[in-house]
Amino acid sequence: MEGVSSRGPGGAPGPLTRLRRLLPGLGLCLLLALASVLLRRASGIAALNPVVIALLAGLALRAGLGRRAPLDPGIAFAIRPMLRFAIVLLGLQVTLTEVLALGPGALALAVAVVAVTVPAAAWLGARMGVPQPLALLLGMGTGICGASAIVAANQVVRAKDEDVTYALAVITLCGTLGLVLLPLLAAPLGLDAQSYGLWAGASLHEVVQAVGAAAAGGPEAAQSGTVMKLARVMLLAPAIMALGWWVARQGAAGGTAKVQVPWFALGFLGLVLLGSTGLVPAVATEASRLLVPLLMAASVAALGLATDLRALGRRGLRPLGLGVLLSLLIAGLALAGVLLLGL
Repeated sequence: MEGVSSRGPGGAPGPLTRLRRLLPGLGLCLLLALASVLLRRASGIAALNPVVIALLAGLALRAGLGRRAPLDPGIAFAIRPMLRFAIVLLGLQVTLTEVLALGPGALALAVAVVAVTVPAAAWLGARMGVPQPLALLLGMGTGICGASAIVAANQVVRAKDEDVTYALAVITLCGTLGLVLLPLLAAPLGLDAQSYGLWAGASLHEVVQAVGAAAAGGPEAAQSGTVMKLARVMLLAPAIMALGWWVARQGAAGGTAKVQVPWFALGFLGLVLLGSTGLVPAVATEASRLLVPLLMAASVAALGLATDLRALGRRGLRPLGLGVLLSLLIAGLALAGVLLLGL
């Protein structure tokens, strides 16, 4: 009976066999993710991102233990299929009603910072000697939503594991600096609460960084900053589709290519639309807020387990310089937009 249940048609491994192969690596990734989430909650520090903690834990284990072949199938599953499921679930946390409440000017600003930052990353990266996949990951992380955008964009960019890890580190560093510096600049720049919140929401990388920085300006700033950030998050799916098309065109002989639309991006948009109808139970939305960070952290822990730190060190400081430039670019563009549009 065991032979029948563990083998599929044509002698292919059956579900039980595949599950046994996945369990060691996948279980370790989920364990690291759970520990990271619990550590953030126990610390009470909202800016302590469980994704970053899980990444560091994965890197430390890989450095200490080296590669372990039995873990590979589960790690690969966490990096791709499980991550894509998490991205789809993320759509439940954004509604069209919230985003449209910003008004046309603020929505145009959200689109502009994404539309400028990602191409600027490719252009600047080429002139700074940063590999194109790494430059694109930095652009997506800066322009949209930090770690989530980086790992999602890598589904179409297909960068090396060390490039993804480097991009995550750079985005975390730059976003954290922004979280500290932006509240200090609000008064010197003469920004009122709403304008400051919109600037923070349009500038910073991670959702927690943007919301944290905006909250420093008071309740009104926190509200406007949160919704502005959600508007950028909603652009994740169309940005990934556009990026996939561009990458396929770049890699095709003669300038033509068959572009595969990433299903997880469509799933993300589908859940945004479904959530906007009000038909999704509140318990499902709350469950997604618990599950998505856990799955994201597990995926990034897997990335750390798959990354050789020696390869990471060979990337040098140029990608860090690019990340800093992109962070300054998006902050300057967002500030100009807020001031010019009178938001």
